[in-house]
Amino acid sequence: MAFALMILEPRGQRQERTQEEAHHAMDRMVRFSGDLQSRGILRAGESLRADDSAVRIGVRGGKRIVNDGPFAEAKEMIGGIFLLDCKTREEALAIAHECPAAEWATVEVRELGPCFADAKR
Repeated sequence: MAFALMILEPRGQRQERTQEEAHHAMDRMVRFSGDLQSRGILRAGESLRADDSAVRIGVRGGKRIVNDGPFAEAKEMIGGIFLLDCKTREEALAIAHECPAAEWATVEVRELGPCFADAKR
């Protein structure tokens, strides 16, 4: 079963950290990623830049919509993602609890699968 761990950070949190705190947090996340890789369950893992450089794209009524970040209505931003291969949902939840970012952010666990409503197994 494939799962995504999405790191949902409070907006502005990164700017409040000192350089030392930022490097310490990143080092912990790199070690966590390396551990997942050594266990053979990591498909991919990446940190994302802050949403001030993000762009949201949509099409409504045939018209293209482009919104540049930062997004004032958002209280959180996706700060990073991990794609995992796990045997069970419980394994994915246990890994999310191991994630260092759970101490300063929210780790959302989502199973990968079809986007239609009757996709339950």
